[in-house]
Amino acid sequence: MRSWCLCRICTCGSDYRPYEIVKQPRHVPEEYKPKQGEIDLGTTYKRDFNSYQVQPVAIVRPLERKHIKKGKLDTVPTYKDDYRAWDIQKTELYKREQTYSPPAVKFGNSTTFQDDYVPQEIKPRQSFRPSSVVKRSTCPFDGDTSHRLDYVPYQLEVKSSRPREVYKPTSQPFEDLTTHRRDFQGLAGETAKICRPAHTRVTQRAHFEGSTEFRESFQPWEIPPPEVRKVQEYVPPAGAMQSDSTSHLDYVPHQATRVLPIRPLSHRRRNSDPFQGKSTTKEDFPAWESRRQGPVKQQLQIPAPSGRFEGLSTFRSHYVPHELVPTESCRPLQVPFKSSAPFDDVTMYSTEYVPKRREICPASCPSPPGYVFEHTDSRGHQFFRKVTPVVKAF
Repeated sequence: MRSWCLCRICTCGSDYRPYEIVKQPRHVPEEYKPKQGEIDLGTTYKRDFNSYQVQPVAIVRPLERKHIKKGKLDTVPTYKDDYRAWDIQKTELYKREQTYSPPAVKFGNSTTFQDDYVPQEIKPRQSFRPSSVVKRSTCPFDGDTSHRLDYVPYQLEVKSSRPREVYKPTSQPFEDLTTHRRDFQGLAGETAKICRPAHTRVTQRAHFEGSTEFRESFQPWEIPPPEVRKVQEYVPPAGAMQSDSTSHLDYVPHQATRVLPIRPLSHRRRNSDPFQGKSTTKEDFPAWESRRQGPVKQQLQIPAPSGRFEGLSTFRSHYVPHELVPTESCRPLQVPFKSSAPFDDVTMYSTEYVPKRREICPASCPSPPGYVFEHTDSRGHQFFRKVTPVVKAF
């Protein structure tokens, strides 16, 4: 039996070699040595801002004047001394004196409304609108109108017809000279020269020089080949590798006691019987044999025809024509009903109708009594308001 060894060298393994790990020096703090002498507690504030003597501030308020009592105190305030009461006379009432006399009769005295507001008779307003009654003239119509009387027909003059002129062509030839050609003759000057270069036609047999503006301006220059960086030969470090880290040096392992779980101990029965590998799911749900389901095809209810089409359809074979029976009409015959009994001429209208009094429209009279004219609508209907009689008070 042969054993094969596969060696894979990558860029990282060829270029980057392990280096010697040197133990980093630890910083040792210096020992504190107190300074000799006394500490100068002077600050910038004490050095720059020197203290100076402060004198007490003089009081600006005036000196208190002591009131010396001389004689009896007159307790008259300023209001009583300046504002004195006036002698105001009582104004007399201009209201007439009315002696009230109770009435001897029940509800005998009249009210203010009955005394001041005397009922007056309402007179209907006179309408200045002309009456809508059409006044018919007794004279016969003569057929004269303002148009017939004012506009008299005039006899029109005979329109003279001008003879049509016969076209005669001119004998002089057409000059073909327009107003622009005649007025604007132009200025004499040199003919404008064409500034475009002469067009040299390139034939197919001409040889292309292969020189362009880009090739003439930008000449190729030599590009030096890239320098190949020399790989330094790997020199393995001498000595053994120290796999000590900062955590291993500074943090010393301590012996810790194992934390006991707080949960109660589980009382399990130790069964030495082998595991049967049966469960409720395996017993109740056994594995079925799965097969690929074929395509579901709908069965044809009508069998497909096997022979040649005879030309007979389903309608012709199943639906037999029947004889139509006309429907009998239930409508009565249009025959006039004749009776030998005489007509009594009695109807519901003649027996139940009660004639009512015909009221006269107030608009038919120029000034109907008991009504007051209010307004007329857009269609010409007149509206009257019924006047209620005024009841006089006692």
